[in-house]
Amino acid sequence: MTQHTPSSKPRVLFICTGNTARSQMAQAFLEHHAGDRFDVLSAGLEPGLIHPLTVRVLEEVGLPTTHLSPKGTTSFLNQHFTHVITVCDRAEQRCPIFPFAFQRASWPFEDPAAAEGSEEERLRVFRRVRDDIDAQVRRWVD
Repeated sequence: MTQHTPSSKPRVLFICTGNTARSQMAQAFLEHHAGDRFDVLSAGLEPGLIHPLTVRVLEEVGLPTTHLSPKGTTSFLNQHFTHVITVCDRAEQRCPIFPFAFQRASWPFEDPAAAEGSEEERLRVFRRVRDDIDAQVRRWVD
């Protein structure tokens, strides 16, 4: 694995269990609110396919999603990051050590992919989590 040297911009890695919803949302919102001030990535401990409702709720607020893709954390372990942020309790408990990370933080959010009920009920959960992540990213950027 190649070790990456620090770039001129702060690098942020968002981590959740599956990299299917919360970490993808956090990546999209930080890219949107901070422009090109950060290099932003997301990854999962057990990456799966991006949840279709993740794409839907991000597109509802005008955020691009075509560049988002699920990735595993292991490919990032030897890279330099200014911030490694877990966005779920499970990922925080099981997150590997990133030896070249300057700061580590935990922003636990409800797992929208675990929501049950009709599509409209699940969509409400995805929208609520999306809005919570948006608010947290805005506070952090400010």
